[in-house]
Amino acid sequence: MIKRFWNNLPWYFKTRYAMTLAAFAIWMLFFDQHNMIRQIELRAELYQLESDREYYQSEIISIKEDLDELLSDNAKLEKFAREKYFMKKPNEEIFVFVAED
Repeated sequence: MIKRFWNNLPWYFKTRYAMTLAAFAIWMLFFDQHNMIRQIELRAELYQLESDREYYQSEIISIKEDLDELLSDNAKLEKFAREKYFMKKPNEEIFVFVAED
């Protein structure tokens, strides 16, 4: 079967240059440190990191807007401190209700 396959190949595939080129291509596609499979994985990771970067940049912008809003208005700062950190005035009591699942 291999002999019949070899005999059916055109002459230009049987030269040592073509065989060397084919061996080099196979080596670069599958066995090299920078093979094609690794390149595809790296490209997918790069795409994921770029989408994460866009998400975090939008989060930074929204957090900066919230910070500017809190620092400019004392009523909003007080509301944030009471809700987030359970801060209270000296003569107040705080009741925290926890929902059971």
